[in-house]
Amino acid sequence: MNYEVTPLLKQNFSFATRNYIYNSQNFLLTHRQLDIAHFSSLAIDPTKNLGLGIQYRFRETLNKENELRLTQQFNIIKTINSIRLGNRFRVEQRIQTSNLVHRFRYRFALDIPLKGLVLDIGEPYLVATTESLLSIGKSIKPMYDQRLTSQIGWSISEHLKAQLGLQFRMENYTEHTEHVFFFLNSLVISI
Repeated sequence: MNYEVTPLLKQNFSFATRNYIYNSQNFLLTHRQLDIAHFSSLAIDPTKNLGLGIQYRFRETLNKENELRLTQQFNIIKTINSIRLGNRFRVEQRIQTSNLVHRFRYRFALDIPLKGLVLDIGEPYLVATTESLLSIGKSIKPMYDQRLTSQIGWSISEHLKAQLGLQFRMENYTEHTEHVFFFLNSLVISI
């Protein structure tokens, strides 16, 4: 849920769950995690903003540690005709009882209306991103990940959007690469 406190200050509250449908050559439905998050961003000019966030991830159902995540972010947006381009630089501290991991992320994103030059109510749009991640910590080797995401969205009303898409991840690609696919769906409410 997005909330505009003032024209310069915006907040986002989210609730997300992740489930396995297919894992290790088996079809199954297994709960993986539950995330609760808050993020605030402050516009420092019309194309740039700074952000701070906090997230708690519940993972005990998989016999893994829960996690508190602190996030700092700088975002730059540029619009060329009907295409919006975004560059996001993010630093995170992933805090678990047994470990602290620092993660550095860079994401390039573009979104574009699929009908006409502006996004009107009832029309679809495309969001595509690529994101590079580096995770470092005392008890782990540096891990490099790459994520490619593509989503189709629909502007249902002025305050409601729905999105469906795919994400492909190459996790820890300098050591033991894992290839992971996610089916994504989201409902974005703006008040």
